[in-house]
Amino acid sequence: MSDPTYPLFPVVSFLGAVAAFIPLPWHLQAWNAGTCMYMLWAGLASFVQFVNALVWHGSLENRIPVWCDITTKFVIGAGVGIPAASLCINRRLYGIAAVRQTALDRHEKRREVYIDLAIGLGIPVLVMCLHTVVQGHRFNIVEDIGCVPAIYVTPLTFPLVFMWPVLLGVVSFIYAFMTLRAFWIRRVQFRALLASSPSLSLSRYFRLMLLSSLEMCLTVPLAAYSIYVNTHGVPVAPWISWADTHYDFWRVLQIPAVFWRADAQAVAAYEMGRWVYPCAAFLFFGLFGFAEEARRHYRAAFWCIVRPFGWTPEAPKVSLGSYSLPSSPSPRTPTPARDFLPSYARSTHDVVLQSSLTAAHKAAARDVEKGLETPTYLDATRSQTALGCIVAAHDPFHDCTHNYTHDATQGGVHGCIHDFVSGAHEPDVPSTPTTACSACFGSDVETDVGSAH
Repeated sequence: MSDPTYPLFPVVSFLGAVAAFIPLPWHLQAWNAGTCMYMLWAGLASFVQFVNALVWHGSLENRIPVWCDITTKFVIGAGVGIPAASLCINRRLYGIAAVRQTALDRHEKRREVYIDLAIGLGIPVLVMCLHTVVQGHRFNIVEDIGCVPAIYVTPLTFPLVFMWPVLLGVVSFIYAFMTLRAFWIRRVQFRALLASSPSLSLSRYFRLMLLSSLEMCLTVPLAAYSIYVNTHGVPVAPWISWADTHYDFWRVLQIPAVFWRADAQAVAAYEMGRWVYPCAAFLFFGLFGFAEEARRHYRAAFWCIVRPFGWTPEAPKVSLGSYSLPSSPSPRTPTPARDFLPSYARSTHDVVLQSSLTAAHKAAARDVEKGLETPTYLDATRSQTALGCIVAAHDPFHDCTHNYTHDATQGGVHGCIHDFVSGAHEPDVPSTPTTACSACFGSDVETDVGSAH
């Protein structure tokens, strides 16, 4: 009987294995053991199913006995490891939502990693060992499926093997409920708390919450259904002894496709048991493989690969910005205030203002060369009086405002008053012109330091 899922399933399994490992490097850097173990369990299990689907397509031959010995135990562990990793994620999310520290020191990080490893790795390894107690024979080979673990259904099978995915899913459900409740109660403090964590943003937090919630909603029903299909119609044999359970242990049961495909319950059990792993891998990649951090790593990897061939990324363009003055009366437009000033005063004012802006533009260029932040705008306003004019220029490069008073009767510029803005620290008023004045407006501008505001 032909396999209707071939070659679709091998392709999907291989892509799932690759997709699960793509976000692994930057999650390792964040010390997030829960997500790393989720990727490892889902990715490796998908790869195992990929190999099984290729090797045993249309075949019942026991070609690689050692492979089957290893992978059947691993599949038992993966069925528990993915829910256990989801529990680690939910536990971490609850610790954040309960407004605990997100930025941990090295000792606390190490302790959290040990706890996550005990849950996400220790419990699956324990279940692999416990499976040996109810392992009736070596393993099964199912045509078109591959190596399948052998489980002898006795009363001990339920607490030793079957119950763990359901139990972990229930505990994850409790943590998820507590997380949502804590988040709702402390939502005001939540953003400030996440700001203290360099490796966890609000977007990543909600993606982790969505992953754990979906995993929680799927784990319990699928685990319960798996128990049903694996025990329905199968008599529960009494536990007699170790020798009775492991009688003729080294035999390998081979099941042709024509037999198991004729049983709808067997089809559901085998197909669900292998499709769940690539689905889990794609679920994780769908949530984390297209985030901003992932795209940043993709760009870095791309340029790392093509750089030996002479391709390099374009250097970012640095713009000095522009300087704009509010609309002022045209020099040709007669106004009483301007006409009251003598011609030498008007020309002196224009020269001083032009010199100041030119010096500020040069200072901005120096700031860019030094690697400082790109300047934006210098807003200058001018107000005229009967005896002179006042020019107020905001300097975003040094975060201050300079006020210049031009005395029409004496010439020159007086009263360099520093008004520090944007919550910046207000320094003591110096007795000589400050560096900011000379850097922004040039040494050719005569300044007298006034009082600070």
